[in-house]
Amino acid sequence: MEKKRRALLSVSDKKGIVDFAQGLSSLGFEIVSTGGTYKVLEENGIKVTYVSEITEFPEILDGRVKTLHPKIHGGILAKRTEKHLSELEANGIIPIDVVAVNLYPFKETVSKPGVTLEEAVENIDIGGPAMIRAAAKNFSYVLVVVNPDRYGEVLEKLKENKADEDYRLELALEAFRHTAQYDGFIARYFSTLKEKDAFGKTFVVSGNLIQRLRYGENPHQKAAFYSDDTLGEGTVGGSEQHQGKELSFNNIIDLEAALSTVKEFEEPAAVIIKHTNPCGVALGMDLKDAYQRALEADPLSAYGGIVGLNREVDGETASKMIEIFLEAVIAPAYSPEALEVFSKKPNLRVLECGWWKDKEKGYDIKKVSGGILVQDLDTEIAQPSQWKVLTKRKPDEEEIKDLMFAWKVVKHVKSNAIVVAKDCVSLGVGAGQMNRVGSASIALNQAKDKAEGAVLASDAFFPFKDTVELAAQFGIKAIIQPGGSIRDEESIEAADKYGIAMVFTGMRHFKH
Repeated sequence: MEKKRRALLSVSDKKGIVDFAQGLSSLGFEIVSTGGTYKVLEENGIKVTYVSEITEFPEILDGRVKTLHPKIHGGILAKRTEKHLSELEANGIIPIDVVAVNLYPFKETVSKPGVTLEEAVENIDIGGPAMIRAAAKNFSYVLVVVNPDRYGEVLEKLKENKADEDYRLELALEAFRHTAQYDGFIARYFSTLKEKDAFGKTFVVSGNLIQRLRYGENPHQKAAFYSDDTLGEGTVGGSEQHQGKELSFNNIIDLEAALSTVKEFEEPAAVIIKHTNPCGVALGMDLKDAYQRALEADPLSAYGGIVGLNREVDGETASKMIEIFLEAVIAPAYSPEALEVFSKKPNLRVLECGWWKDKEKGYDIKKVSGGILVQDLDTEIAQPSQWKVLTKRKPDEEEIKDLMFAWKVVKHVKSNAIVVAKDCVSLGVGAGQMNRVGSASIALNQAKDKAEGAVLASDAFFPFKDTVELAAQFGIKAIIQPGGSIRDEESIEAADKYGIAMVFTGMRHFKH
């Protein structure tokens, strides 16, 4: 049988495919193609063989079946051994040496508003993944290319005869990751149609590399940052970095804490994060006012902090921010004046995340040894209409406003979590202590005299009345907590004794 080198090109993303086909042709490859790819190549004057000429069978079922044929898959899967080659010759099959395939745009299709199930299903590629997997399995003999950015590199390797086993394995790994991710898109889409199966027998997670990090939480740990396939604007992973040093692992964790906190508020809001916890949070008449108040809440801890903002940053706010050392800032947008101001601090990392929607979708995923934990995001918040007040004194209108502010902030503080606030500014934050009164003591002692007339929020119920009694010593006038302790009555009695209004939300917000 006449020896030929054959390349099969069948791509949804046509970027670079004409130049790639021309390069392969110049190296003596016969080009075989399908449908839209065939048309593009032919229109650009490239000699190309239609796949049906190889299979001697037409495309059928509206193009659902094109390449699922022994003359295609036999050519891809054959080892270059005497036995396999003789079988190919006996069946009139020519080996395929290069397979360049990328898949129907399923993710892009289901991301469109109003997409129908029929449209989604028609964008599930069948022949493409089969060819990719076959070529990747037979990587010792076949070059599989799923990434258009690789075309030039592949041509150079072929020209220089350097497409060795190690390089082929590298391409095969990329190919299997590509099909695994694609199947993950489909599985997650179908899980949205069958909500009760969201936590099914398997859970698929995938992402695209944003950057390899210098190290992880500590210098001896390797790390990388991947984007979540399901998320876009309004996220850390979907952000654009305008300037500054390379992000570190810890920067990214803190940026997420900052962004998730300011997303809670409709009003202009600012947060300063240190080690994943807010050290200063405030609402303001405008963004500059909110930032100034958040800074004044704890100026000592703010040094070296990560700032989150929920409005477009203007020049005045930026000018205020560069007065102290900050590691990073994240906001939905920046004015040209703000970016000009920030450029005076070239090491400051400035991230633009875009505008978020009402409620973020997705999952909170945590790794443990031997497994992963998956849960819905904590996007719920108990509203004042859902609160219960069992104390004699009821909170007044201003206290309700502060209680709601503190309740939103305490969601984002590591448990055990206590937040003291007044006039929609955090005055003290107690985080991550082994007992709740310990967190309260930290928050109240940070607030000091400012705690007089302030409110206190607790992410979970009081196991004892000691936190209420401590709050009374500092002049706290209202408390918000989930309730549900077997000793709730003791806390209520203590609150009544000191004239404190206490609100029960019925919803806790542990953050571990």
